[in-house]
Amino acid sequence: MIENVLWVAVAFMLACSLLSKKRRIRKLLGAIGWGFFSIHWFYQPMHFIEIGDYVNVVLVILVGIICLLLAYNMFREYRSLRLIGDGSVDVTSMATSATALASLFYFPFAQMEFLNTWIISLVTDNVFWVLQVLGHPAEMAAWNKISLNGYKVEIILACTAIESIALFIGLIASVNAPLKKLAAAFMVSVPIIYALNIIRDVFVIVAYAYQWFGPNSFEIAHHTIAKAGSGIALFAIAYVVMRILPELVDLIEGIWYMVAGYVHSIYERVTGND
Repeated sequence: MIENVLWVAVAFMLACSLLSKKRRIRKLLGAIGWGFFSIHWFYQPMHFIEIGDYVNVVLVILVGIICLLLAYNMFREYRSLRLIGDGSVDVTSMATSATALASLFYFPFAQMEFLNTWIISLVTDNVFWVLQVLGHPAEMAAWNKISLNGYKVEIILACTAIESIALFIGLIASVNAPLKKLAAAFMVSVPIIYALNIIRDVFVIVAYAYQWFGPNSFEIAHHTIAKAGSGIALFAIAYVVMRILPELVDLIEGIWYMVAGYVHSIYERVTGND
């Protein structure tokens, strides 16, 4: 069911992206797409609660809210009868295109078994190789499981960084810029994200195998340290990409101002200052 919702969302977003900027109906299609996309994100918290990953619980709820705000904003643009001129940054359409492209890259890995197995196997083999190079006597317990010091760790899709890679591919591909700049932005993001993710997985396995942080070593290494490190790394990579493609700054600022505006409006209504 939820997989069908995702594909419906992507279909509407892609239709919005492909239509001419002069077609007002594209805003309505985008609004519908973001509405369906929010359903996907609001469905995710239960999964992360079950595995004790409360940071992601908060993140997916925030993403779901942003999706609803984008849906509402695009619907307002559709109702306003106003088209974005060439001199203005069409933030909602740019965000829709970036999301559609990122989703088209990511969802096949999530939904098609042969791609899912391939990317997990590739990451598992790379992590195992690095462990061997570093002198750790790791063993392949299965095609996607690594054993070290009597502790086994399973590599799943979330351990491949495919979500972050898809996000940056979508953002980069949505920008109208010279091919040289697009290629430079790709090279400083996607390969580096993949390499850093391998290091992240190696750290989690070693920390867990040797119980660096006591009985809760896996939770501390994976949910806290690795997640914080990934956040810092992605922030730094995003900064470099935005230096290469300043058009992305307009997109991020636009979404930030949109969300901040709604938050301020709600605050004024609650406090009676409107």
